[in-house]
Amino acid sequence: MATRQDVTEVTAWRPRVPGVTEVFHAHFTQYAYPMHVHDAWTLLIVDDGAVRYDLDRHEHGTPHDTVSLLPPHVPHNGSPATPGGFRKRVVYLDSSRLGEELIGPAVDRPDLRDPVLRRRVGQLHAALARRGDELEAESRLTLVGERLRDHLRGRGDGHRARRDPSLARELRELLDARVVEGVSLEEAARLLRAHPAHLVRAFSGAYGIAPHQYLMSRRVGRARRLLLDGLAPGEAAPAAGFYDQAHLTRHFKRLVGVTPGRYRPGAA
Repeated sequence: MATRQDVTEVTAWRPRVPGVTEVFHAHFTQYAYPMHVHDAWTLLIVDDGAVRYDLDRHEHGTPHDTVSLLPPHVPHNGSPATPGGFRKRVVYLDSSRLGEELIGPAVDRPDLRDPVLRRRVGQLHAALARRGDELEAESRLTLVGERLRDHLRGRGDGHRARRDPSLARELRELLDARVVEGVSLEEAARLLRAHPAHLVRAFSGAYGIAPHQYLMSRRVGRARRLLLDGLAPGEAAPAAGFYDQAHLTRHFKRLVGVTPGRYRPGAA
């Protein structure tokens, strides 16, 4: 029987989000990582307890208000720094998100005290855990990456929403044309010849809603019409662009206040 001193819980998966090689959630009470390296960037937050680790022969720690960014190819270890161990969430990112020119600054400053960044990384994990919400995860990851690069380059939070109504309108038209099949942020940026972060900021600044929120609103609206036409929720979900019925139900209830099953004609 497991005790408090020997608990190990691990969940890992690879989401369909460009630049993310793996998501790893773990709870360890005794396990200590030996020295090792990754070929990807390690973006780490600790939700309970703390971790101590050595990076480039210097000791660091990860209290739960810190975001830690460990660069690829640099040896590090890790062990519990509190009696109850630690609970962590990790996103591994490839070089398309953070370039190798940032490895040096990350070695010097791997632990970032930034409440906004910490909150955004938590939101990113929530989106990565939900199938069908890849556009949201990609958008959140884009803003997280932008803030990480600012930290490592010493620029601070210098980004302000720059108005670009024509670009915002073009993205809205693209989303309107792709309500069911959807579009990734990477593809939208390529089609509209814009940086992904600028695309998200321009749209949010123009319409007061993020691109993924707009798309989900359009999909819920389509699902409402299909339900009123008599389709069952399980049929309406893919027809409206949702991953499955659970995906539809989560967004439908949040925007409409009731589940799709209760919304159908005669459900009352």
